[in-house]
Amino acid sequence: MTDTPPLPKSLGANPLLSQWVRIHADGCVDIIPGKVEIGQGIATALLKMAAEALEVDPARIRMVRPATGDSPDEGVTSGSQSIQDCGRALRHVCAEVRDLFRAEAAMRLGADVAELGLDDGTLIGPGNARLSYWELADAVSLARPATPGTRDVLRTGTDLPRIDIADKVFGRPRFIHDMRPDDLLHGRVVPPPRIGSRPAPGQGLAALAGAGIQVVTDGAFIGLLSPDELAVERAAARLREKVRWDGGAPLPDEAGLHDWLTTQQVDPVVDQRGEAAAPAASTLAHSFLKPFIAHGSMAPSCALACWAPEGEPHLAVWTHSQGIYNLRADLSVVFGLPPERIRVEHVEGAGCYGHNPADDVALDAALLARAVPGRTVRVQMTREDELAGGPFAPAMRVDVEVDLDAQGALSGWRHTIWSNGHSMRPGRSKASTLRAAAQIEGGPPWPIAINMPPATGGGADRNAMPLYDIPARTVTNNRLTVMPIRTSAMRALGAFANVFAIESMMDEAAAAVGEDPVAFRLRHLSDPRARGVIREAAHLSGWGKQAAVEGRGRGFAFARYKNTGAYCAVVADVTCTDEVRVNSLTIAVDVGEIISRDGVINQVEGGAIQATSWALKEAVHFAPEGILSRGWESYPILRFSEVPAVRVHLVERPEAPPMGAGEASQGPTGAAIANAVHDALGLRITRLPLTRETLIEAMELGQ
Repeated sequence: MTDTPPLPKSLGANPLLSQWVRIHADGCVDIIPGKVEIGQGIATALLKMAAEALEVDPARIRMVRPATGDSPDEGVTSGSQSIQDCGRALRHVCAEVRDLFRAEAAMRLGADVAELGLDDGTLIGPGNARLSYWELADAVSLARPATPGTRDVLRTGTDLPRIDIADKVFGRPRFIHDMRPDDLLHGRVVPPPRIGSRPAPGQGLAALAGAGIQVVTDGAFIGLLSPDELAVERAAARLREKVRWDGGAPLPDEAGLHDWLTTQQVDPVVDQRGEAAAPAASTLAHSFLKPFIAHGSMAPSCALACWAPEGEPHLAVWTHSQGIYNLRADLSVVFGLPPERIRVEHVEGAGCYGHNPADDVALDAALLARAVPGRTVRVQMTREDELAGGPFAPAMRVDVEVDLDAQGALSGWRHTIWSNGHSMRPGRSKASTLRAAAQIEGGPPWPIAINMPPATGGGADRNAMPLYDIPARTVTNNRLTVMPIRTSAMRALGAFANVFAIESMMDEAAAAVGEDPVAFRLRHLSDPRARGVIREAAHLSGWGKQAAVEGRGRGFAFARYKNTGAYCAVVADVTCTDEVRVNSLTIAVDVGEIISRDGVINQVEGGAIQATSWALKEAVHFAPEGILSRGWESYPILRFSEVPAVRVHLVERPEAPPMGAGEASQGPTGAAIANAVHDALGLRITRLPLTRETLIEAMELGQ
């Protein structure tokens, strides 16, 4: 006898079938996910999974926008978990709903369940007797918990067109920035330049703002309101220029960041696996540095909020947050309201792939709306505030020592990390982590970013433990408990820096023993799926067959996201003149069962292009007085003309559980580019980004 499989994780936490699906007499089906659309195409993939399990035409399905109180609480849309968690839950729910309707129809038709066919929600019995979901909608109650077990699901293998693309292509109002309810007030916030700064007293803020502008202050929080968006924008610009600030934590010297990271107070965690092998025949060592990185969303963060004009306080918030329930929890703490008196509804915004300022601006809007009950307040960040005021991906220093035995095999690996924590998302601590929470009078001290537990993929230590077969491996993760620069989650978290370090060292080790880098990796991997993507990427790129050309190079890298998720191998081809240009990327990826081929390819390609931008250009610049990267000139990103040709090959694994694709390609892409630069120039670059200045510095040091 086999054990009954448990409910999928998200379904176990939200077990009512009616939380996920509603069947209507008019022939429509509402699907209610807890994961949100942030441009990754997840709404289309989830719709497809629901349609297949229910066996209905996808055109019947309406994807309901997540909102607290209405949608399942699935936490945060992050970590490439939407298909693995929400998708599996929806597939189970919809298959069980299908079987409930099938049983009801069989009873009414006097037929055996096995005799019934199913076509687009219509159950067909002997003699062509028919009953549909829509006719039985009132007879089958879904207000019941899901039951564990495995159910067959039709898998069509056919991609659906993205349900969100047409609106975006034709410029139809869809984003939160497009919302313009009646009687709207526009708000702007003037943030402090540093953590802990306070406005100097006696400045006459109302006079500085100008006529027709309502000024709202609370401690260090300064907000402005007006029915005229242009007027409030200009007033905020005046105040940013003229307001004087006192105090605040000074930022470190950017030029000394590499050493600063290792001289701060830390909370170390050691993960040691295996036992020491025979004494090393040789040891290789390098120190790697990744800078602070900004999200750089194309549209600044935006939110709307409205307080009930009378009676018991009630707050409504519209946001593009990745975690509506988490945001509600923090708003509940800030305002001292029971969570059920706060409704948070998701509306699409600019993609971010991590903790950008979407949650912060939601609190900004709520604080301003509190001053004008009954009016809806819309707050949109400026480009300057978006780049300089949101949480950054932490800077990371990674020191790696690699031991090789007498046979040229890896025998020991020591991986040491210094980094701030990678999560300050709301809803995970007793005190609010939203920006303005620490600014208002009586607010909590500024919190210190944490790392996610290793069981959920870790934070700074994500992908730090090499997947390769090495007898002794040790990872030491030093989380800084000093945080003058605000940090939180960004796509891939610590994996980008750790895979950069690991795969650079794998090339170094291969070179030390005179072995091809791909062959060296395969020699140290027993996982057949890992070997499969490596071989596929090498084959597709013609690895080892390229002719040597001066100034051109080719690099290889591999990783399995979180060491538990999707497998990805990347070959990068670059040209190095006075700067690095990535010509092409060849990528092989294994995500298990493929729900949407186009969706997976889009995610892998988009991740690779973003990682190319990180590797070549992106770094937050700062000085003791504050953040200096406040526009695209001071924080350049990859231009359309610089985007490499990207070829993505999907390894077919229909028998394997589906895995997320959104964060599989970042680490291997950055590492493959660095290895390609080494192939072109003979320089081992250990500091990102790979700018002209970095190349010159490496040449001078002779790395």
